[in-house]
Order: sequence, then C-alpha cells, then structure tokens
Amino acid sequence: MIKKIKTLGLGVLFILIGSCNQYREKGYDVRETMKTESEIIMSGTTETYKEIIENSFKNVHLAPLSTFSIDVDKASYSNIRRMINNGQTISEDAVKVEEMVNYFKYDYASPKDTHPIAIHTEMGDSPWNKDTKLIKIGLKGKEIPTQDMPVSNLVFLIDVSGSMSQQNKLPLLKKAFKLLVGKLREEDKVSIVVYAGAAGVVLEAAGGDDKKRIMEAFDDLKAGGSTVGGEGIELAYEIAENNFIKNGNNRVILATDGDFNIGMSSDKEMKKLIEKKRESGVFLTCMGFGMGNYKDSKLETLADAGNGNHAYIDTMQEAQKIFGLEFEGTLYTIAKDVKIQVEFNPKKIKAYRLIGYENRMLRDEDFIDDTRDAGELGSGHTVTALYEVIPVGVKSEYFKEISDLKYTKKTIKNTDEELTVKFRYKNPKENHSNELVHVFEANTEEEMSTDFKFAASVAWFGLKLRNSKYIEYQDLKNIIDLAKNNKGKDKQGYRAEFVRLMNSYKGIK
Repeated sequence: MIKKIKTLGLGVLFILIGSCNQYREKGYDVRETMKTESEIIMSGTTETYKEIIENSFKNVHLAPLSTFSIDVDKASYSNIRRMINNGQTISEDAVKVEEMVNYFKYDYASPKDTHPIAIHTEMGDSPWNKDTKLIKIGLKGKEIPTQDMPVSNLVFLIDVSGSMSQQNKLPLLKKAFKLLVGKLREEDKVSIVVYAGAAGVVLEAAGGDDKKRIMEAFDDLKAGGSTVGGEGIELAYEIAENNFIKNGNNRVILATDGDFNIGMSSDKEMKKLIEKKRESGVFLTCMGFGMGNYKDSKLETLADAGNGNHAYIDTMQEAQKIFGLEFEGTLYTIAKDVKIQVEFNPKKIKAYRLIGYENRMLRDEDFIDDTRDAGELGSGHTVTALYEVIPVGVKSEYFKEISDLKYTKKTIKNTDEELTVKFRYKNPKENHSNELVHVFEANTEEEMSTDFKFAASVAWFGLKLRNSKYIEYQDLKNIIDLAKNNKGKDKQGYRAEFVRLMNSYKGIK
C-alpha cells in the first residue's frame, strides 16, 4: 500500500517565456526562464537542454590558469546514440563533448600511493587543426573490490507518472534496476519510493538478500497520473535519513524521464533544495529514461548539486554497462569535490582551450576554496580532459595577438615543462581537501597511445555535432578512420559500436 503525503504545491519547475531568434534560426523552439537560466527545447519534442557556450582560446600570458570540476557523467553519449539510431536531428546543446569522451574507459594505471587518484598526461598533434596540439589529462580512481565496499542504504525514487508508460521508460527501468538489485549483498538495505499524483513508500529497508520481495515490489509498479517530483524527493531523503548508515554508502537513486514538477520555479531553487539535502550525507544519482520529453537540463542540475552522477539509459545494454560492469563506480564514491587546475608555461604554450566542460568551469580562486562544490569520482572511474593548445611560435587564425602591456612584466621561468596539473579532492566523509601536483614535460619522440587517438576521435565527432567553429577538418570519414584504427582491445565492443554509430550518422546526414 502506498502511503500518501501532503502535496507541496509550490508551483511548476520552469516558467518559460519569450523567444530567442539566435536559436530559432537553428531550428529550435527556445524560451528563457524568468530567472537567469535558459533551456533549449528541441523542435517537435519537449526535451530540454542547457545552453552551452563553447570554450574559446585563452592567452596564457593573460590567463595562465584553467580551473574546472571533473565530470564523470556519461548521459550525453547514450542520449546522442538514441537520437542517431532513431534518425533524429541532434540539438547542439545535447552534445557535451566531455561526457562523450568519458563514456569510454582508458588504460590508465591505478594509484600507487595513499591518494585514491592517479594523474596521467600525454601530448600529440590535433587531428582537426594543422597548427594546434592536444594535451590529454587522465585520472584513474582507486578500484575497491565489491566485498570491501561500505554497506549501502539505497533509496530508489521511481517516477510512475503517466509519461513513464512507454516501453523505453518504466518497463525498461524495472529491468535495469533488477540488474542492480542482483548485485546487492545481504547487509545492504533497499527502499523504494514512488511519485505520481502523490508520493509514497512502496518498500522500506529491505535486506539485500531479500531479492524476491524487492523484485516483486518493482513488478507491481504501474504508470499513471501527474507528477509531483518535489514531494518524492523530500520523502526519499527522509527515508534515507531514517535508515542512515554511519560510514556507509547512503544514496538516493532517482529514475525518471525528467518531466516532473519539483515544486520549484527555477533551476536555482531546485539546486538549493538538493544542496540542503546533501548536508545529511546522502548522495544522489540521477538516471534518465525515454525520449520526447526527456529533461537532461533538470537531471544534470540535480545530480551536480547532490554529490552524484547522471546517466541516460536507452537500452538494456546500457543498463548492463551502468549497473553491471560499472556497478562499483556508479554507486560508490571514493573522492568528492574533485577539482583540476592547470597552469600553462608561456615559454611553451601561447594559447589554450578546454574541450568541453563548459558547465563545469570554476573561478581560479574556487580551487582552494573548500566550500565550493565540485564533481565526484567513483571506484575505478577514469576521467579524461583534453586541451587544444597553440604552441609558442605558431600562428593561428583562432588566436588574436594583443599589444604589449605597460605595467605587467613578462618574466618566464627557464624550464622545459609544458604545464603543471594541480588536483584537489576530499575523502567522502571529510570536509577538508587534499592536493596532488603533477608536472608534465612533453616527449616529442614518443608515439601517441591508442587511447589518446581514440579519445581525440570522440572529441572530434562531438565538435562536429556541435558545429564547432574551431575545427578546420570536417570530413566525417577521417574521424571514422581515426576511431576505427584505434579501437585497441575493446573487450566490451563499445569502441566498435562508436564506429558503427558514426557510420549510421553519415547515412542520415
């Protein structure tokens, strides 16, 4: 029996007004919120995506530091895959290049010291511009065996509103979550909260060994009614706090198409609600399902604010990847508020731009500010960031020279270092950060790794989908060839699938 609680009734999530001719010309139906945030609404659907303004090249003398939060989300890649497989037009703002690159695992060595993260760097030629180089920064999280993981207190918050009735929504969701349940141990606890016209508790604190009862609770779920997501989130956190496990893995896992009324009037209010909830020590993971009314913008905001991650499940194969192969990384955080700050050497590099991560940029002073929220890293996770750089002495159409400064003296340290990477993180139960420093000197005679070339092909394709103004070479065949020739071991076939996906895109262009 579902226990009903009082509806909050605080209003709708987004009040969309006005128009934006800039995006109408691209074929989108666009409205701005009454606040400062905006969403891009894909024409012919009610899917929404946050506007992305592509990173530009920065002058190293004027801005030697680049600071950003890591991103382990992979939703953009599977969402784009769904669009290509369905022959849909891809919204530029649905393309997050960093999430595409990070969809794939790379062969980074695990950490060997007391820190739970290892840093790896590599440099080579850019495949899309003749005058630029690429620098790859890779992170590898410590792998913790399942038996050594902390005990889990999981609350599944399931959207059972009418919009979830399609086969690729609630029916797929049930099958996906059964994979996760199959991985749980006897000491783990599972609760299920649902929301539609009202929110209620279907199951509370069932043991991980009571799989039959958990599975039956999923089987009984039916879709119907309107959505009051805010009420569901309040109740899910309440259940998580009631069953809180000290030093355990306390987490709410929200599964929805994102089309819900959370009772807030803007992204800012929604973010504040989740930020307040995370103070309880409960983390949040957001799983997106379905098409047509998928709200990527809302789920990303929730996950970022809730010390969690965000994924999009379009098939059972994707569910197997997230809840099967990457189970530990999906559910167990080994480092939180993870930030990267790169300092470029002006003797070597004239200008740089970060590929992707536009929604993850931080102010330079945020790097040492322990109150500033940032991304989380799961067990065994790899994170990859690519910088495109213009070396000193190279002329580029993407870089505009400036006149000499009168009051700033350019003193350059005599060193062969290309850059220094600083990395800060907190242990999951702590509030003070730790710092690692990694210095990179390029070896011009070293052959670029297969991983470097494959990651470059994924970024290249993402930039092409975004109609980036920073790519000189546009031929899709060259991108496909680069990926095909650098699949590496590809045990699970994800890289081969990427090649097939690009061939499918070529067919519908």
